[in-house]
Amino acid sequence: MFGKVLKLNHGAILLLASLLALGITASCSKDAAQSAQAGGPPAMPVKVQEARDTPIDDASEYVATLKSRDSAVIMPQVEGQIVNIFVHSGDAVKEGAAMMEIDPLKQRATVKSQESSRAAQEANLLWAKQQYDRAQGLYAAGVVAKQDLDQAKSVLDSAQAQMEALDAQVSEQQVQLRYYKVVAPRDGIVGDIPVRVGDRVTTSTQLTTVDKPGSLEIYVYVPIERSAQLKMNLPVQVLDSNGNVMADSRVTFISPQVDNTTQTVLVKARIANNHDALRQSQFIRARIVWGTHKSPEVPILAVSRLAGQYFAFVAEPQNGGYVARQHPLTIGQTVGNDYEVQQGIKPGDKVIVSGTQFLLDGAPVIPQS
Repeated sequence: MFGKVLKLNHGAILLLASLLALGITASCSKDAAQSAQAGGPPAMPVKVQEARDTPIDDASEYVATLKSRDSAVIMPQVEGQIVNIFVHSGDAVKEGAAMMEIDPLKQRATVKSQESSRAAQEANLLWAKQQYDRAQGLYAAGVVAKQDLDQAKSVLDSAQAQMEALDAQVSEQQVQLRYYKVVAPRDGIVGDIPVRVGDRVTTSTQLTTVDKPGSLEIYVYVPIERSAQLKMNLPVQVLDSNGNVMADSRVTFISPQVDNTTQTVLVKARIANNHDALRQSQFIRARIVWGTHKSPEVPILAVSRLAGQYFAFVAEPQNGGYVARQHPLTIGQTVGNDYEVQQGIKPGDKVIVSGTQFLLDGAPVIPQS
């Protein structure tokens, strides 16, 4: 009886061991199903990202210059020595405010001389008028001839003409005297002042600038090869040093002429400078967007480069599992942290984005989102 029980227990143990072995085998088979082939290396878990069509800008970047339409270059209208500077760089000035003074002593002397000549001529004119009035009375009384009256009239007309000429000269010299005080042509901010008290200046000397805060214009010089694609209202973007868009605008001017030296076409676009982040005469990166198209994008970290060729791994189904396949890529633009893929990846592909340095072509993988 005891022997039978022992036999039964032994059979039960064998049955239990068989079931346990089948369970382990099933579990292993489940994992192995994702291997490239039975008995191959274990599948490696990898993170994947599905490639999707993304709108990509067809754009070109250029080095551009910012200029202000509300910036005035201040130059003197007369020559002389600077005797006073009333402002400092960075000061806010109102229209008509005095900024500098050029030595006016010589011009004041000229004005005084002209005014003295005018006063003398005014006396001559008064005498000529009296003579004419007297001649008129004598002629009416028949004392003098008509010739004497005409001569008195001629003297009076000549004195009047000289008086008008001197009036014009005095007015001209007084206007010239006002030019010796340099004033602000508009409200704005004073720029750099390269001159000093005591410097002699001419009409071609730049004294300073007055800039009115506000909108700026981008000057972009586009190579003539792209000139056929230029048209009004094309999007223009201002980029910072990291490639981020600081401001958006559109083309407002296309030069009808080609620069003979650089063989480029000047393009302008207005930029609102609300936060004063940009400055007059600043060099910037400008991007002209010619159009848009759709292409897949892959993270930069998922792409490797070997002998000048770009590659990425894609998880492809095989025998009920997935294997890593290395795809050669044709790369387009860099968009943020991604590459535009022109060839080699199609929408829907599961691009492997982790552990690519440990992968070989055909290695079994377990994709994870």
